[in-house]
Amino acid sequence: QVQLVESGGGLVQAGGSLRLSCAASGNILSIFTMAWYRQAPGKQRELVAAITSGGVINYADSVKGRFAISRDNAKKSVYLQMNSLKPEDTAVYYCNVDRIFRRDGSNGYDYWGQGTQVTVSS
Repeated sequence: QVQLVESGGGLVQAGGSLRLSCAASGNILSIFTMAWYRQAPGKQRELVAAITSGGVINYADSVKGRFAISRDNAKKSVYLQMNSLKPEDTAVYYCNVDRIFRRDGSNGYDYWGQGTQVTVSS
């Protein structure tokens, strides 16, 4: 069906950078919103950044000015460039697709990747 695969997580020192990637595959003609969420131990999952098919972007206040989301529709991929990383950014980061449009005209909803660990040391 639909699969989302994240990559790019790892261990970095405070002030460093990482770039996360997420590639969607399966029966997909196009995608509406692609987004990144994160969840730290003992905390609720939160939206980090989202980008619509029209290029409208939203960021969590905590990452504004430090993170940048982008997408490549031809590759069905979304990216998250993370700069000036802080220990508070440590979490599992998940890729999300809210809605797909299939080649037969049908829709699918709410797909998630398995997550990639980002650890920022102080």
